[in-house]
Amino acid sequence: MQGGDVEALIKASIDELTESSARGIAAAVSRLAGNGTIASGQRLPTVRRVAVELGVSPTTVNEAWQQLGYEGTIESRGRLGTFVLPAARVGGPRRYRRVTQRADSFRLDLSTGTPDPTLLPDLRRALSRIGRDDLTSSYLDRPVLPELEQRIRDLLPFDPQALTVVDGALDALDRIATQIIRLGDRVLVENPTFPPLLDLLHQLGAELIPLEIDESGIVAESLAVALRSRPKALFIQPRAHNPTGASMTKARCGALAKLLKASAVIVVEDDHSGAISSAPDVSLARSLPDQTLHITSFSKSHGPDLRLAAVAGPAVLIDALTDRRTLGPGWSSRILQAVLADLLADRVAVGEVAAARDEYARRRRMMSKALDDVGVGYSVGDGINMWIETPHEQETLVSLAAAGVGASPGSPFIIAADGTDHIRLTVGLVADGFEGLAAQLSKAIPAADDRHARRRGR
Repeated sequence: MQGGDVEALIKASIDELTESSARGIAAAVSRLAGNGTIASGQRLPTVRRVAVELGVSPTTVNEAWQQLGYEGTIESRGRLGTFVLPAARVGGPRRYRRVTQRADSFRLDLSTGTPDPTLLPDLRRALSRIGRDDLTSSYLDRPVLPELEQRIRDLLPFDPQALTVVDGALDALDRIATQIIRLGDRVLVENPTFPPLLDLLHQLGAELIPLEIDESGIVAESLAVALRSRPKALFIQPRAHNPTGASMTKARCGALAKLLKASAVIVVEDDHSGAISSAPDVSLARSLPDQTLHITSFSKSHGPDLRLAAVAGPAVLIDALTDRRTLGPGWSSRILQAVLADLLADRVAVGEVAAARDEYARRRRMMSKALDDVGVGYSVGDGINMWIETPHEQETLVSLAAAGVGASPGSPFIIAADGTDHIRLTVGLVADGFEGLAAQLSKAIPAADDRHARRRGR
């Protein structure tokens, strides 16, 4: 089917409803894809061509395309175009699945977003010290071990009204979002941001409003405009932003707090990298204690299989989360809580985590220098990931895969595209050979005007 035929079909379908809004266009394309009139794999016409054919603005068509992308009907593949997808699994992690799909043949898989297992603290000492019978004695004990709660409070950048522990940062995001978001609620999210969060919010029926970010966090002007839509919640990564590595500065935090103070927006901070972040733990909760929930994950710093994250914030929200959890798992394993409490108190383990933080910072510095030397653009920041610029995402991924290097596509992280493609590399897994990897990246990134543009933030 040619592009003009697709345009005509969309126009005919809309004419039946006399509806040419973004919602009407999205409904028409969804209907045509659902009944097979537009086949799976069909490339759609450009936004501009559809806009001209329908007599609407490109912005209206772009909004329709975004809505169809959220629901899994179409997918943008960068400069290749936008394509109709096979029928999506309802509620499935569509974006996240694209990030986690990888080949077993990679000699160097940098698509994972996971910590280097050699930099995690040794658990054997802690495991040998926690054989206490009272850890598993009752279903009615407090959900958080008192000693763990105190040690987590000592780590936080604010004094929360209440605190609980759940099974990792994603579990925290799921439970918080399910508790506070209802169908049709407007939700502010960073653009780009973590794909599972986008999948989750889409499943809940939220209307996502993207916010611009730079190396200091969310751009205040972008937030000011977005607040006019009266959103229900704001999801933010305060440091080591995944994928860009950006970290919110104290000055930016203050500017955002002033804007949010007059609103009823619930702020959800996902500090997913925790103790391996080099940037300070800056939180809006210091200025907005009654409307900020702060998630502290220990997966990257102490071990993914500990499956633990703390959620701290106003008692009314924490208590509601804890009460709802009694109808499910009830509590996170107190054995694992005891292991974490021991690690947070053990001077050797604390030193191991600090050494890991410094080593990740060294690896990022070395990779940054190597990329600068070959003229590859990237976002300045913190954490174990780097956001690499490319004129063509798919071509770069294929070229890297042919060289045995795995990387994550950038498009699943993006809500509103700005015309620049990216890939994400987990450079925290690279201990040496930075020059060679940078050279491979340079070869894998196709030539384009301004390809050697200076990195962001300079």
